[in-house]
Amino acid sequence: MKDIKKIKLRDFEIGGDKLTILAGPCVIENQEILEKTAQGLKEITKDLDINFVFKSSFDKANRSSLTSYRGPGLEKGLEMLRQIKEKFDVPIVTDIHTPDQAAAVAEVADILQIPAFLCRQTDLLVEAAKTGKIVNIKKGQFLAPEQMGSIIKKVEDSGNTNILVTDRGTTFGYNNLVTDFRGIPIMQEFGYPVVFDATHSVQLPGANGTCSGGDRRFVPVLAKAAMAAGANALFFEIHPEPDNALCDGPNMLALKDAGGVFSICKNIFEVVRK
Repeated sequence: MKDIKKIKLRDFEIGGDKLTILAGPCVIENQEILEKTAQGLKEITKDLDINFVFKSSFDKANRSSLTSYRGPGLEKGLEMLRQIKEKFDVPIVTDIHTPDQAAAVAEVADILQIPAFLCRQTDLLVEAAKTGKIVNIKKGQFLAPEQMGSIIKKVEDSGNTNILVTDRGTTFGYNNLVTDFRGIPIMQEFGYPVVFDATHSVQLPGANGTCSGGDRRFVPVLAKAAMAAGANALFFEIHPEPDNALCDGPNMLALKDAGGVFSICKNIFEVVRK
């Protein structure tokens, strides 16, 4: 196995001997939900001694319907994330969808995330790389893990080696995703930490007609399996009331259940590294 680069973020490293979790609501709904989730997750991860990065999206550009909720938009969304960052003293990860968003988002976010459907968009990768921030590239549902090498190289060749790679399942159509855990060690061969997205991996794309479905029952199962397979970090979408969420509710984990899942995952993470 190739040595994995440790990605420095504030006072911790992603890819080291301590588990890192990226977590938060799928999309920004309002400040109250952001603050409740951020506070709860910070307390949980502090008690468990887990590295924590807060996640939420200011826009969900890939939606099933024009009427689907997308978020507050770039300007307002970034200001809301800035308030979370300052109030709770947590690093931020959020998606960018177009090259022109990279510089503005980099003023607030510590990690720029490339959505899975956009992972091959050269201009998007190049502009994200130019910010110097950590770039988290989600593997497209339509790609084999081996194909991530050329995508990673676009960021490297743009002068940035602060890279994370995230697996979120593979689609074979028919409103389902399948996780092949061989992808974790395969992508680690590129030399960067691999994150496993446990909540998007249980998504059922387009299963509900005008929106995606999901089955959160399997989130803990996949998260534990990813830890056993050697993943360096985990990604979860967390909401105080997932059944009332405006986006991705069926596959989000409830805030009240996060501590138990995180604790078990941490134990497996540490056993694997012994």
